[in-house]
Amino acid sequence: MDGGSVRVATLDHLVLTVADPEVTAAWYVRVLGMTQAEFRPADGSTRIALTFGTQKINLHRAGAEWEPKAAHPGPGTADLCFLSHDPLGRWLAHLDALGIAVELGPVARSGATGPITSLYLRDPDGNLVEVSERG
Repeated sequence: MDGGSVRVATLDHLVLTVADPEVTAAWYVRVLGMTQAEFRPADGSTRIALTFGTQKINLHRAGAEWEPKAAHPGPGTADLCFLSHDPLGRWLAHLDALGIAVELGPVARSGATGPITSLYLRDPDGNLVEVSERG
């Protein structure tokens, strides 16, 4: 079988390794409007995830990651970009009201499907979080 005969279709979930899943989940709910969810995988454990749209972010506690895991998991190692239907002006007002510092932006960037305009901020673990609008 050659490498071009199969391909992935979409992202189902990703994993963030964090210092404190509860603190991280509360931040993503408060700041980005995600939903915190608990789920039980096949092993019967209870885990914390964040959901938005049809995507999910699973949260692993640093030092107690679920197997299998990344080769070098750690808090603050991710760089994530989220698209929003809300204009960045509304995001700036929202972030200001919450006391969340914008590290950079608005700035023009290139997204997966074309031009985007982005704001950059940091989550509690220092992960770079990009909030973007198309166009």
